[in-house]
Amino acid sequence: MQRVTKHFFILLNILLLFSITSPLQAQSYKDLKFKPLEFKPPPIDRVELANGMILFLAEDHELPIVNISAKIRTGGIYEPADKVGLAELTGVVMRTGGTQSRTPEEINEELEFMASTVETSIEDESGSAGLFTLKKNLDKSLEIFADILMHPAFDKDKVELAKAKALEAIRRRNDSPQGIAQREFQKLIYGKTHPLARTTEVETINNITREDMVNFHKKYFHPNTILLGITGDFNKSEMIEKIEKVFAGWEKVKVDYPEVPPVDTQVKSTIALFDKDINQANIVIGHLGTKITNPDYPALRILDEILGGGGFTSRLYKKVRNEEGLAYGIYSNFEAGLRDYGTFEVVLQTKTESTREAIDAVIDQIKRLTQAEVSDEELQVAKDQYMNSFVFRFDTRSKIVQRKMLYEYYGLPADFLEKFRDKVLNVTKADVLRVAQQYLHPDNLVIMVVGDRSKIEKDLASLGPVTILSKS
Repeated sequence: MQRVTKHFFILLNILLLFSITSPLQAQSYKDLKFKPLEFKPPPIDRVELANGMILFLAEDHELPIVNISAKIRTGGIYEPADKVGLAELTGVVMRTGGTQSRTPEEINEELEFMASTVETSIEDESGSAGLFTLKKNLDKSLEIFADILMHPAFDKDKVELAKAKALEAIRRRNDSPQGIAQREFQKLIYGKTHPLARTTEVETINNITREDMVNFHKKYFHPNTILLGITGDFNKSEMIEKIEKVFAGWEKVKVDYPEVPPVDTQVKSTIALFDKDINQANIVIGHLGTKITNPDYPALRILDEILGGGGFTSRLYKKVRNEEGLAYGIYSNFEAGLRDYGTFEVVLQTKTESTREAIDAVIDQIKRLTQAEVSDEELQVAKDQYMNSFVFRFDTRSKIVQRKMLYEYYGLPADFLEKFRDKVLNVTKADVLRVAQQYLHPDNLVIMVVGDRSKIEKDLASLGPVTILSKS
């Protein structure tokens, strides 16, 4: 009996202990407080060589590897209008077409034997090249990397192969409804002949010759047009010596860049439909964006998080997708162009029969941002999401070096990264409302739809005149 009584009181005491709610248990997750995430990027050494090449170096001895990335002052915006695709093809064949001292096959075999990689490409506003290698193979890999940058041979067979692939890409480019929507939206925003929107065509690819590629490379590839980012297991002074050695004799040259027409900043209102026999509508809605140098961009960045850039917590996702069921997927992006204006766009997919309703719902959410301040919770969630993603976007030395190179390339201050973060943290609800009223134009939008014309055109026409786009 005493044993039973003893066990009873022990059990009673345990129950009493668990019935007492600790302060932590009483808290909601909303009540938990954490220290703000700190962003302290490691020091990056910037060195300018005598030949004008600029190096960004960050030692990291955790693994015996070295990453080298180049950013070259060139781009598709500088290619002739009748040879659209020249820059991209030049970037491809620089790597695949061998060098003056190595055949394409020899380069591939040497790199494969060392488990090293070298890649090159040219985009709209810049060129790039990259080297990944084990530390023990750095010297040989770096020699090949420099050879490709300085002395590409543009093998004729590789030129023809690259052109054939480009022509096949043109033939298949209308297979993707989302790709069509984005391509045609860019043309509507910038104008189809502007360098930021023009596209390769069969004629422009056929116009390109091997000599065009040789001349394009000769004009834009010089040591003083190259930024080189280097991270990994190396010694700074030794690495500088290696770079100077492999690029020895490559002299700086003044480059006269063709003038690129500025973007037309006049807000355009357009409704366009690309007829495609599919059972859903792919839609892009928006207008011209802004430049990264705009002092209002930090507030616009938070505005975008709240509208549709913040994923599950954004208004578009919660209202248009979840509550109204009008979109399979939806997001927004208020892009800041680094050289000129970017675009503001809302991208979504919806059922064909709900096209008009989905468009109305998106426009309504854009308007709401211009009519009243966002809530305290929305503002804080947007800042938290931005800061969390911010930290992980720069969680390695390689990512930070890439960002430093990007800012140097576009002439931004060296501390742009740190100052931009602080400005985002200081954005207020009043700031968000102000920039929404200034930079959002819900009554003057470009609406680009890809879908079945026979089922969509009538509904779109109720919004205004509809332009039917050709299947180019």
